[in-house]
Amino acid sequence: TMAPFMKLIEANRMDQRQPRYAAFTDVLHYCDHSANPVGRIVLALYDCDDAERGKLSDAICTALQLANFWQDVKGDYAERGRIYIPQEDMKRFGVREENIAEGRADESWRALMKFEADRAAALFDEGTPLLKLVPRRLANEVRLFIKGGRAVLDGLRRIEYDVFRHRPTVPKWKKLLWAAQLGLSTLA
Repeated sequence: TMAPFMKLIEANRMDQRQPRYAAFTDVLHYCDHSANPVGRIVLALYDCDDAERGKLSDAICTALQLANFWQDVKGDYAERGRIYIPQEDMKRFGVREENIAEGRADESWRALMKFEADRAAALFDEGTPLLKLVPRRLANEVRLFIKGGRAVLDGLRRIEYDVFRHRPTVPKWKKLLWAAQLGLSTLA
């Protein structure tokens, strides 16, 4: 089916015309077009794209997209003029666009980002059962993505959500170590 590919095209259009998102449901709608189709395509390649696995894959892909948004707040704003943090959440936590423009990671900002990071972590938890429902090779690849996304969220916590001074990343050596561990475990 062409549906996932059409959604990816629409996500590109959304990026060009929508620099802010009023509600979390709007961000989820964007993720349904930008991230989730990738998981659906991969499931189809492994001939395991059904409703249950699709829903679990969507949770993981959305979590990955959110983790990426939260680590890239500074660049998305400065380079692309975008804010993916829902406006309703910013208002709820007393954070204004000026916080982002000025790179101000005060207590309100930290509370907001913790809230958003916790949402992403919950989505990883929700999607993790997928690992038992797909072939081992795919499960190992998905496990790497989950580990990477969770590592970004852990990095956010370590820097106390100050994404203006530090961009949490996963070092290449750590990714290679994880891949090697998974490779060795599949040989056993």
